[in-house]
Amino acid sequence: MELKNLTIKNFQKGIREKNFSAFEAAEEYFKYIEEKDPQINAYLSLLKERALKQAGEIDKKIAKGEELPSLAGVPFAIKDNILIENEIATSASKILENYSSGYDATVIKKLKNEGSLFLGKTNMDEFAMGSSTENSAFQKTKNPRDMSRVPGGSSGGSAAAIAADMAVAALGSDTGGSIRQPASFCGVVGLKPTYGAVSRYGLMAMASSLDQIGPITKTVEDAEILFNAIKGFDPMDATSYKLRATNYKQKDTKELTIGLPKEYFVEGLDNQTAKAINEVITSLKKAGIKFKEISLPHTKYALSCYYIIMPAEVSANLTRFDGIRYARIAETKNSSSNNLKNIYFHQRGSGFGQEVKRRIILGTFVLSSGYYDAYYAKAQKVRNLIRKDFDKVFDPSADGVDVVLTPVSPTPAFKFGEKTDDPLKMYLSDIFTIPANLAGLPAISIPIRPMESLPVGFQLTGKHFGENDILEIGKLYERINNIA
Repeated sequence: MELKNLTIKNFQKGIREKNFSAFEAAEEYFKYIEEKDPQINAYLSLLKERALKQAGEIDKKIAKGEELPSLAGVPFAIKDNILIENEIATSASKILENYSSGYDATVIKKLKNEGSLFLGKTNMDEFAMGSSTENSAFQKTKNPRDMSRVPGGSSGGSAAAIAADMAVAALGSDTGGSIRQPASFCGVVGLKPTYGAVSRYGLMAMASSLDQIGPITKTVEDAEILFNAIKGFDPMDATSYKLRATNYKQKDTKELTIGLPKEYFVEGLDNQTAKAINEVITSLKKAGIKFKEISLPHTKYALSCYYIIMPAEVSANLTRFDGIRYARIAETKNSSSNNLKNIYFHQRGSGFGQEVKRRIILGTFVLSSGYYDAYYAKAQKVRNLIRKDFDKVFDPSADGVDVVLTPVSPTPAFKFGEKTDDPLKMYLSDIFTIPANLAGLPAISIPIRPMESLPVGFQLTGKHFGENDILEIGKLYERINNIA
């Protein structure tokens, strides 16, 4: 069975035409993972017994001639901050290394209902805090396109698994670019849906007003298939949005206008990236897409704004991880200093990595008395201005555009250790992706073809619940480049 470039669409066709069984496919994937992953380190844990059992049940349904659900037997990789019932979920942190989830995330329930198989849980930056997957407490994931370079982060394990053909598709989470940036670095597709379009129930919260679960796939069409499988209102998520059917009304691609924000195409953009983006613009113009220069004047404040709001929410969300409620207390049971205070300080101190501690401290500071108005309240006002910038350029009554095209990252994948000594350098790698999270907009990273030795992605950002627009343009670009 050929695993290379196998898509959801091709997998579904193969299963239905009985070119291979679900069990054979699952076995082949595990065999390949066991051979390939020791070099890449994309997976933190494998769910082999569970997946093979599910695959056998699917094959029985096929033998009986029963109708199959839409994703029957499709092997998925799942980021380790998304909960699967009775499976370890560490969020790549020592403080949760023994935690087993008591329930399924809503997205996992939906994928189970569609017959999906879960191959394993993928590596990530600890609690999704990072842009390179170097902050994992367990291992460093390598970029399959160049093993000396990072896969991006925080969903680096999921992106690397797809790029290395160790799964057909994957789920990641995106708080400031954590799906799109690793997708760009690894040469795959990554979609961050509109905030509220996909349930966050069962996702370990980092920054609750920014987090969003989304697909990482080999093609835009696969991203669309997976998005349609996981989207929808969920009463278990207070931020979930109940959509009207008109929110997903498809618009003819030829009628769309793409905006090019002048603030994004500035000095500091890597030459290879700038050249590749210009080639994308040229190819889409030839296909009949209209372009227009636009301005998003508050973009320059997005990074600063994000690194006030995000750590503040991190500080609030991570208070629950005290090292006592998640099984780490066993580590100090034989300690001579076993009083509650010492246990508490020991667990908190040894459980979190340096980047997590840094963000908790920063967040606690900006929320503290005397600083809340100076920092957090002001950042929320700036966030509103960034949102209004997008509202203005998308306004149809003011001859607005339908989609915004930008780079995903200023550079291709960087080498291990290149930015770890300077957090600000690392934070700057998300400068083009953060505005979509602050505004709650859908955005997708698509690899630019032909792919160089180091992949580069371009980003399409749409209106609220305008996933169809960015997906249709993405599929058009793939047709231009003969991507199946």
